[in-house]
Amino acid sequence: MQNRLKRLFLYSYYVKSKGYSCMIDDLLEYNRAFVAQNGYEKYVTNKYPDKKIAIVTCMDTRLLKLLPAALGLKNGDVKMIKNAGGTVTHPFGSVMRSLLVAIYELGVEEVMIIGHTDCGAQHMDSEVMLRHIKEHGVSDEKIELMKYCNVDLHSWLSGFDNVEQSVRGSVRLVRNHPLVPDDVVVRGFIINSVTGELTEDLAVR
Repeated sequence: MQNRLKRLFLYSYYVKSKGYSCMIDDLLEYNRAFVAQNGYEKYVTNKYPDKKIAIVTCMDTRLLKLLPAALGLKNGDVKMIKNAGGTVTHPFGSVMRSLLVAIYELGVEEVMIIGHTDCGAQHMDSEVMLRHIKEHGVSDEKIELMKYCNVDLHSWLSGFDNVEQSVRGSVRLVRNHPLVPDDVVVRGFIINSVTGELTEDLAVR
């Protein structure tokens, strides 16, 4: 323990001496203390979800602890897949691939698509985002290059107008996917990003 704390101190000194102010370094410093104090012990589990459920939801910071708390989840209970908006937009995209891995390799039997109120991806404007991209120094040349890669940036960077419709579209895509077996249950929900109340969208049941 003493040697670990000594290494932590030396690392902290090194970071400060180099003038680093990156927020990631703060997390790394905390991580070393966490490991040194055996903070991981209460989180030990395996790769197979105890509840055989996969959840697709939004990366919104308000849901980081709220969603697991509102559903009574602990480490190891479910597979959690997150992205902007909690959407499944492409039948061969990374979210769908992750779900197929969860089903066929990790024993998942049920899928929950969980959107949320006041979602940042709702009404997201691709023109505004492209302007922000340029303001951060990305050249027009690189943006134009995307067109030659058959990427429709305006479609790719746009959000959705209605969270209910977004959830329904994701549920239908997963439920009707040719590689998803018929016995896998797929249901859609919307969680209140303040209270954590979950409402099921029965329109796609």
